[in-house]
Amino acid sequence: MKRKLLIKNQNITVDIKKSKRAKRMRIAVYCDGSVVAVHPDNISFSKILLIIENKISWIKEKIDFFNSRPNIPIFKGGKREYIKNKDNAFELVKNKVEYFNQFYKFHYNKINIKNQKTRWGSCSSKKNLNFNYKIIFLSEELQNYLIVHELCHLKEFNHSKKFWDLVRLKITNLNQISKILRKHIR
Repeated sequence: MKRKLLIKNQNITVDIKKSKRAKRMRIAVYCDGSVVAVHPDNISFSKILLIIENKISWIKEKIDFFNSRPNIPIFKGGKREYIKNKDNAFELVKNKVEYFNQFYKFHYNKINIKNQKTRWGSCSSKKNLNFNYKIIFLSEELQNYLIVHELCHLKEFNHSKKFWDLVRLKITNLNQISKILRKHIR
């Protein structure tokens, strides 16, 4: 449900969504200026408003940041864009997975291309590699990082030091790439 909220003299439209998978409340500000609050079942609306109110400075800061950075690509693609680009994204991802897996030699089952709003990629417990179709709009450096990141989850299903050490075997400028990727909010 979209709610226009007046908090501390700030008019903010927040899309409030309930999620059975959420364990805690999460607020995201996207590069188009939209704000989404995802919350678990067991949280009251007044608590949701209180959390949003406590984060209003952060929310405003993020909105101002994105408004001042017109060079950050905004990917608003819907179902039509997804269908149009899905096959190209699959070919790109498949080729890069095969290339990097010559080094890692990890076993995976399937590669899936999805239309996700909040993720670039994931690795399932069934060893399926999932990627956002928008990966094709990123630089090669970011594409490689995302592929290697998910590949390494096949060996280390966490973000431990061992996991990051595996990633660094192929992605040497990891800190720089992570900063760049955070700017490309989905």
